[in-house]
Amino acid sequence: MKRVLITGGAGFIAHHLIYYLIKKTSWDIVSLDRLDYSGNLNRLDSILSSLTQEQKSRVKIVYHDLKSEINPWIKKEIGDVDIILHLAAGSHVDRSIDYPMEFVLDNVVGTANILEFARQVNKSKKLERFIYFSTDEVFGPAPKGVDYKENDRYNSTNPYSATKAGGEELAVAYENTYNLPVYITHTMNVFGERQHPEKFIPMCIKKIRDGESVTIHSDKTKQIPGSRHYIHAEDVAEAIYFILTKKLQNEIDYGGAKCPKFNIVGSEELNNLELAQMIAKSQNKDLKYEMVDFHSSRPGHDLRYSLSGEKMKKLGWEPSIKLTKRIKQVVEWSLNNQNWIEL
Repeated sequence: MKRVLITGGAGFIAHHLIYYLIKKTSWDIVSLDRLDYSGNLNRLDSILSSLTQEQKSRVKIVYHDLKSEINPWIKKEIGDVDIILHLAAGSHVDRSIDYPMEFVLDNVVGTANILEFARQVNKSKKLERFIYFSTDEVFGPAPKGVDYKENDRYNSTNPYSATKAGGEELAVAYENTYNLPVYITHTMNVFGERQHPEKFIPMCIKKIRDGESVTIHSDKTKQIPGSRHYIHAEDVAEAIYFILTKKLQNEIDYGGAKCPKFNIVGSEELNNLELAQMIAKSQNKDLKYEMVDFHSSRPGHDLRYSLSGEKMKKLGWEPSIKLTKRIKQVVEWSLNNQNWIEL
């Protein structure tokens, strides 16, 4: 029986991952979270309420803030683990611009503390895998026609992406120095049920429902909207399970880097106007919107991010459900559970 530690378990992506792994496997899950602005126990309560008693019994919740080291008491609460999935992070770009040191502590110091815990685990019980969840934003803005591959150079443009890159480099260093079995994943623009209402998709759902205007960030001409590859959280969970259970041969690159990296990417790129129109269509409503000069209104943000999903596709994984169907699914769920899109 495998035992998996998931940091940030009450967060948006992590709670979807917990639900997927509990339904898909017989593994035990330990959720480690400090329950702040991002973490919400109601997410876990929502998913656990739909599980059987046996499935619920396989989830344990432990409270801890990773800005502090994992002390002997917390280690005892966690117990032995086979896999560590490190999702806990500060992830709000605007807040990182206002309070950069918060993100240094959460994303760099916090990562150092969980890596040090993993190193101790690996000494006494061979750790199968440590997965560090990184972001597309470490690569910076992607010019038209450019899709960054896993080992391309970094170009962080805000404190959030810089601290995620810092945590990622620490994880790579722990593989190189301590032989920790680290994998890195890069995801971009994950959406789904129970996402924080400040995020673009739930915000659009609410504003379109209420007949309000949606702000579409664009270039300086106010003609070209920003674009992203959107992916549902369940597809991310499926990709993580794929990575954990398939024998994947690592290719050491020309610089000698041996830490495997994987881009988890939605199959379709949409600009934000197209996405808002898709959400409006799912509600059978007209879209009211305003194009706003992106860089003037949101310094530190970028108009386009893009990752290549070719590596995962060649290995045998890509999202199996079309984006239009996923958007419709989330819109319908949100309108039936409207407390999740209200601030």
